Amino acid sequence: MNKTTFGERFRYWFDGVMAKGTVALIGLLFLITIVFIAIISAIVAIFGIGDGDEPVSFPEAMWNSLMRTLDSGTMGGDTGTGFRIAMLIITIGGVIVVASLIGVISGAFDSKVEDLRKGKSRVLETEHTLILGWSPKVFPIINELVIANESRKKARIVVLADRDKVEMDDEIRAQLGSTGNTKVICRSGDPMNLADLELASPHSARSVIVLSPEDNEDPDSVVIKTTLALTNNPRRKADKFHIVGEIQNPDNLEAARLVGKDEAHWILAGDLISRITVQSTRQSGLSVVYSELLDFDGDEIYFTEQPTLVGTTYFDSQFAFVDAAVMGIVKAGTVHLNPAAETIIESGDQLIVIAEDDDKITLGTPGTPNTSAISEPVALEVEPEQTLVLGYNLGVHAMIRELAEYVTPGSSLTVVADIDAPQFESTIEFPVEFIRADTTNRAVLEGLEPVNYEHIIVLPYKETLEPQRADAKTLITLLHLREIGVKAGADLNVVSEMLDDRNRELAEVTQADDFIVSDKLISLMLSQVSENKKLTDVFGTLFSSEGSEIYLRPAELYITPGQSVDFYTVLEAARRRGETAIGYRIDEFAHTSDKGYGVSVNPAKGDVITFVPGDKVVVLAEN
Repeated sequence: MNKTTFGERFRYWFDGVMAKGTVALIGLLFLITIVFIAIISAIVAIFGIGDGDEPVSFPEAMWNSLMRTLDSGTMGGDTGTGFRIAMLIITIGGVIVVASLIGVISGAFDSKVEDLRKGKSRVLETEHTLILGWSPKVFPIINELVIANESRKKARIVVLADRDKVEMDDEIRAQLGSTGNTKVICRSGDPMNLADLELASPHSARSVIVLSPEDNEDPDSVVIKTTLALTNNPRRKADKFHIVGEIQNPDNLEAARLVGKDEAHWILAGDLISRITVQSTRQSGLSVVYSELLDFDGDEIYFTEQPTLVGTTYFDSQFAFVDAAVMGIVKAGTVHLNPAAETIIESGDQLIVIAEDDDKITLGTPGTPNTSAISEPVALEVEPEQTLVLGYNLGVHAMIRELAEYVTPGSSLTVVADIDAPQFESTIEFPVEFIRADTTNRAVLEGLEPVNYEHIIVLPYKETLEPQRADAKTLITLLHLREIGVKAGADLNVVSEMLDDRNRELAEVTQADDFIVSDKLISLMLSQVSENKKLTDVFGTLFSSEGSEIYLRPAELYITPGQSVDFYTVLEAARRRGETAIGYRIDEFAHTSDKGYGVSVNPAKGDVITFVPGDKVVVLAEN
């Protein structure tokens, strides 16, 4: 066995000191300085070396040496050869030590500043909205929360993601600009790591949004594990969390519920987009209605308790509000959208209303409907429908299941995409045909004869192409469809899913009926539920094939064409059909963005309007 040398032991000891960090290094330099000064001072005192003719004692020599160590100019007035030599040695040593000390302190300061820039300090905020993870959805979410926070003082949004803090700050600033009275704070860390999670102060947050990561083969596992880090944290708060997250695969929803329990509310992203796409393709303008209800800029959904309306009916409440549209009731914690008109409002019940802001939910004097202008109720004729899907993503399978809930016998679906033939569910009761072809090829589209289809859905290849390329192929397909429709003199019913909201403006030249911007809609819903957890049940009903949903129905089913009426009359006409009216769509502006594509949700009830053929009434109805 080799004998350990003194040099090796010293190096080992020195490495241990260095590993303890800046404070240990400063202490070592201080110790070296004291030892060095003491040795020189002892030499001066022992050999009687003085400043001039007078010898210097050890304490005096220590003081003089310390002053010359800190300030090299102090030795300028020294006399005596021996004393000058001793002080020169002290001064040179002091310069080296002080320079080293300055370097160490400067390095430590720079390192600390760099750590702060990297977002490694703990957030000292309370009642903030916490966003865990990073994806393109973070920008519309922050934008919506900024609008929602306009009436709040010192609103805060904290973002914790496994990205560089400076990059996150720069991207948010570039995408959103000024955030008004809402301060956005970014921290760098892994949301699944308990230590990193503490940086964002999750235990004092008013709500937590868990984002599904991009470029991950199993994004749901990341979302579930992040939620587990919140709910099972040994340092977690005693009160319940308010968590809202997105799940991509329906098969993972049960596991997510087990982890989140009653503290988490889940948005099934892919399934939701599929439902909205199917519902929108059957009703032009529906996506605009959904966007109006989901964003904070305009009208949104609120819950209000009105003691003065206790004992009146649900239909009476529709007439009672000046600037709000009633859409349902919460009874004993259960949401009822479009309940029976004669439903009695009881103490403790909450009304679900659509309003511009909560301070706009005010009672007023009810108007009187013009019953002579109301059309006689007639049943809607339901006929077989042929649907054409151009393009492919995994959402197609959920769309087929959703479509099966609506179509009648004799309906059919044709899927055309440039991929290998997928396996569709064998339990679907209507025929599904697959054709492999390039959906951007004009000859292919003309050969499909799209004018023979009642509904056309254009989908992006979002699993195989990056968003911009996928949207580019979608745009080309839409342009060809527009030209084919114009050439044939036909008005094609086209609904398209877009991945990037910025491409929607480009797509408007194609004059498609609706654009489903998937990431934006998911972001809007996450934002809404993060502000009000009770909205989970409302959205669950709205986007389900069961219960009451939103429909855009021909205005002539409610009001005699050419008659000038106010919205009180429309409410009465909808009541006679067992429905709740919440707005209308003017066909003249169906393709005009600055007119809201003709959609008016929660219109002023006293304003007079004249419906013409092609206009629609927006209602909540069971079928």
